[in-house]
Amino acid sequence: MSSNLGMDIKKLVGANVLRRRRAVHLSQEAVAEKMGVDRAYVGAIERGEQNITLHSLWGLSEALSMHPRDFFDETALTDPAG
Repeated sequence: MSSNLGMDIKKLVGANVLRRRRAVHLSQEAVAEKMGVDRAYVGAIERGEQNITLHSLWGLSEALSMHPRDFFDETALTDPAG
């Protein structure tokens, strides 16, 4: 983990949510419905504006069919395809 990751952790998680959501061809609305939250909440997560709970992280992992550890993959911040 990089030393300045702490200040970018919300952006890191958001970038990975966005990358995965696009990869599985889901809309923000579809992810929100699976999680039982508002679409705007998913958008705020993707923009790195939301400090999410572990409960929400787990809900995202189920909605996006991914392991929770994958939300912390640092390549999402540097990968232009992400």
